[in-house]
Amino acid sequence: MIPSTALEHLSDRSRKCIQRLQHYELEEKPDLSSQSISKLAAVLVLLYECAGELRVLLTTRSKMLRSHPGQTALPGGKVDEADGDFVQTAYREAYEEVGLPLDCPHINTICILEPFISKYTLLVTPVIALLTDMSVLAHLKASEAEVDHIFDHPLEAVLDPSLTSKEPLVAIGSEDWPYDVEFHNSSDTPIPWLGGVIYRMHRFRSMASPVKGLTADILIKTAEIAYDRDPSYERYSSTWPASFTAIHRLLLANAPNPVDRAKPVDSAVGTIPNENYSVA
Repeated sequence: MIPSTALEHLSDRSRKCIQRLQHYELEEKPDLSSQSISKLAAVLVLLYECAGELRVLLTTRSKMLRSHPGQTALPGGKVDEADGDFVQTAYREAYEEVGLPLDCPHINTICILEPFISKYTLLVTPVIALLTDMSVLAHLKASEAEVDHIFDHPLEAVLDPSLTSKEPLVAIGSEDWPYDVEFHNSSDTPIPWLGGVIYRMHRFRSMASPVKGLTADILIKTAEIAYDRDPSYERYSSTWPASFTAIHRLLLANAPNPVDRAKPVDSAVGTIPNENYSVA
C-alpha cells in the first residue's frame, strides 16, 4: 500500500490515476508455481510525475547486445532463483540496468499486472511502481553492457499519441523513426504459432528509440487502467482472441510438436507481443 503522503504532491489527475492502479484487481490470478523458472520474467513500469503528467522510465537496449539491440525496453529480465518474487526481480534488474537504488524510500510498488506472453512463451510480469522524489533520476546510470540510453515518455501518450507533439521527438524518417507518420503507426502480422490470428503491433515515436512490441503492449494496458479509457486508435485486429483462455488454447493447439503441446503455460493473462521485444 502506498502511504497517503506519497500522493500528496501529485496533481489531482495523476493522483486519481495512481489510485485506479492501486485498486486494480487481476482478472485471473495465475498460478505460475509449476512453470519453469527459465520461462519467468518481470519488468518494472516506473511512473513519476513531471509538470503535472505521469511519465514512465524507459531504456534503449545496447547495440552490442545479441538480442534486439537498440530497441526500447522497460527495465527487467528473467527471474533469478534467489529472487523472492516478481517484485524483487523487477527491482533487481532495474538496479543492474540503470542503477535504480534498491529499498529506496521514494519508490512504492503500486500493483502487479497479469503476465504477458512473449513469442517464446516467456511469461513477463509487469510490476507498476511510483517514484516520488525526482532527484533519484539524476543519479541513474546506464549499464554499459546492457543499456545505451535512459529516457522517459508520457504515459497517456500511448492512448493518444498526439500528446507527444510537445515532446523533443526524434526526426521523422530518421534511424530512430524510419516512418512517414507523425506520432504512431501499426501493422498486422499473422502469428503462425497461434493458428494464424492477426497480431497488431503498435509503434510510438519518442525522444529516443520507438516504443513498440511488448513494451508498448504493457504501457497501453497500464495507461488504460490509470486513465480509465480506451486508446484513440484500434487496439486489436478483428481476429485477435478475446481472452487469454482462447489464446492459450490456440497456443497449445499450434505448438510445433507434442512435447511443446504438453507444456503448461499456466493461467496467465495478457497479450502476445511481437518478435521485437525480449527481456535479457
